[in-house]
Amino acid sequence: MLVVQKYGGTSVGSVERIKEVAKRVAKRKESGDDIVVVVSAMSGETNKLLKLAGEFSQNPKKREMDLLLSSGERVTSALLAIALTEMGYESTALSGRQAGIVTNKKHTQARIEHINIKSMERELGDGKIVVVAGFQGITEVGEVSTLGRGGSDLSAVAIAGALNADICEIYTDVDGIYTTDPRIEPKAKKLDRISYDEMLELASLGAKVLQTRSVELAKKLSVNLVTRSSFNDNEGTYILKEEDIMEKPLVSGIVIDKDQARVTLRGVSDKPGIAAEIFRKLASEGINVDMIIQNVGVDGSTNLGFTIHQDELDMTRDAMEAIGASQSVEFDKNIVKVSVVGVGMKSHSGVACTAFDTLADESINIEMISTSEIKVSMIINEKYGELAVRALHDAYKLDR
Repeated sequence: MLVVQKYGGTSVGSVERIKEVAKRVAKRKESGDDIVVVVSAMSGETNKLLKLAGEFSQNPKKREMDLLLSSGERVTSALLAIALTEMGYESTALSGRQAGIVTNKKHTQARIEHINIKSMERELGDGKIVVVAGFQGITEVGEVSTLGRGGSDLSAVAIAGALNADICEIYTDVDGIYTTDPRIEPKAKKLDRISYDEMLELASLGAKVLQTRSVELAKKLSVNLVTRSSFNDNEGTYILKEEDIMEKPLVSGIVIDKDQARVTLRGVSDKPGIAAEIFRKLASEGINVDMIIQNVGVDGSTNLGFTIHQDELDMTRDAMEAIGASQSVEFDKNIVKVSVVGVGMKSHSGVACTAFDTLADESINIEMISTSEIKVSMIINEKYGELAVRALHDAYKLDR
């Protein structure tokens, strides 16, 4: 059996943690499996490197930042390989370049184009444990590149797909996917399995366990994915094709995203092409727009609202100024997005009605609504966010 394991920054955050990971990897090797391990930088290391760069420049070149930030994962991979070898398990550490991970040229946000698996296959053929530095690759012209936030997950899934691994295990500091955040709702239950599409929705809506791009790639490559904790031996959550899940729950989870902001443009000219101009400018600046709502036009004007990530507020202000809309725009950070997700919605009616009734019973006003085949998302005032999560979790009986 060929297994790809990925360990996040918390899992390798100290010498002691790396030793514990080495024991876990060695135990799996003893069972007869071939293993590729993908590692993140030790927790705090990336922030330390960012701070160092800030001592010299507030806007360093992305090429140099890739070279700098990629070093954290290389350190971890080398340390883990050293630890395993000292325990008697022949191991080799590979950088993204040495592992054959080739990306496009977009520094700090590169996308994997292909993987040359020859070096990994050779080392595996020699019976070695292969330890790969995650989060990084190399462009066609030999420049070091990094994959952006959550890039080590992406590295692991891509390697699993390229090697046709039997399973890809993502180890973090939590032991699976829960029906909601247990810190908000203590009655939250761990899910045994969930579909790719549900996990994509949960990840994109604010669940932090898996990065969206890695789930998309796992679905595309049909990689069997499981997320579990590196701090215990509990069964994790399997992310599978929908058809591989026999009993599809009506609702799988409730997610809250506290990093949303709403932008409202008042008195926008109600004529063809205006919305296109606004959203074309936002797209050209790389600003990701989520929900959009437009009121019925009156006297030749209308109000247009949309939501963005709070990190993109300043960019959005600049974009609105560039198209002459700064006088009529309002920004609101005092909101959250609460979402209900489940593949069972496809074949059941009344899911949205239950959500709306539940919030109404709690006197929570819904300001914006967005739906898909397996999701209902609602924008509400931030002070009611956690109350809404608990109420919805109870309404759909997710603690049972």
